[in-house]
Amino acid sequence: MADKRKKRVVRLLVVLAIVFIWIGASVGYLFWSAVYKNNVTLKKNEKGYLFIPTGSDYDGLLRAVDSSGYLKNMKTFEWLAGRKNLPAHVHPGRYEITAGMNNNELTDLLRSGTQTPLNVTFSYVRTLQQLAGIIARQLEPDSVMLLREMTNANNYPDNEGFGPDTYQAMYIPNTYEFYWNTSAKGFVNRMKTEYKKFWNAQRIQKAKAQKLTPVKVSVLASIIDRETLMNDEKPRIAGVYLNRLHKGWKLQADPTVVYAFYLQNDSLLNRVYKKHTQIESPYNTYTHKGLPPGPICIPSIAGIDAVLNAEAHKYMYFVAKADGSGYHRFSKTYKQHKNYAKQLHKELNKRKRQQNLLSQ
Repeated sequence: MADKRKKRVVRLLVVLAIVFIWIGASVGYLFWSAVYKNNVTLKKNEKGYLFIPTGSDYDGLLRAVDSSGYLKNMKTFEWLAGRKNLPAHVHPGRYEITAGMNNNELTDLLRSGTQTPLNVTFSYVRTLQQLAGIIARQLEPDSVMLLREMTNANNYPDNEGFGPDTYQAMYIPNTYEFYWNTSAKGFVNRMKTEYKKFWNAQRIQKAKAQKLTPVKVSVLASIIDRETLMNDEKPRIAGVYLNRLHKGWKLQADPTVVYAFYLQNDSLLNRVYKKHTQIESPYNTYTHKGLPPGPICIPSIAGIDAVLNAEAHKYMYFVAKADGSGYHRFSKTYKQHKNYAKQLHKELNKRKRQQNLLSQ
């Protein structure tokens, strides 16, 4: 009897040991899974971005994580985040989530505040309102906040010719690296820094050689940018306008008429007719001598450098080629210019008739 009882006790102990081992293994696996098992929905080589808004508390962080849809199991993330004291280390920003990431990695990433910057790009922009909208689609601040800072006189370099009509000149179109949660003021301050870097001693000296300030270079560059998309032709067009400025002629630039019309009507002209050249506006270079009050768009680097490195020649006129190539014909005399202009108008009228026939 004693042997049987002993065997039963041994069997019971073995069973209990197996149960405890199983329980321990299960708990261990659950713990391991909650900490180290992949908990994101991304597939191999995929990336996602988690955005934690400025001013978020821990509940706001959890809402952002949950609404992102990246986590398979939100409860295990919350469990580990609480134990690693994430509630005391909430940092706003844009965080890169990668395939295979576990709760431990995600919690450490958010605790550290190590954001992934992004490239912010802007190129052709007509107004600061449009620029604010473009930047608002890439950074956290909304367009209202951005425009408020863009039009704040205190944000512009002193004694450099900036004013409400010329603020656009401070924004050099390019690609810049930013943190997503950069403030509106932070964005404008960064653009001020980039402006000062762009206008180095060499460029300033070239501007002086053309008898222009950096801001006036930008004003002229904006006109050239609207005259042609052909960067290789911009220095020659710049030479024409500089010749006119130095001789005291009116620039008579069609893009300034288009801009004047836009300011008054909030729409663009497809073609400039003689009646449009009489629009009363300080931006209309058919009726006002010299440069307009400010840029008619945010000028490109190619446009600015075209003015600084303008081609030296004696051309005083240019008109678009009739072949639709986007290039221009240049003339030293008004007689030659009129001949080229006739060719262009003849071709434009021909195209208009063809379009009317097709629409019938």
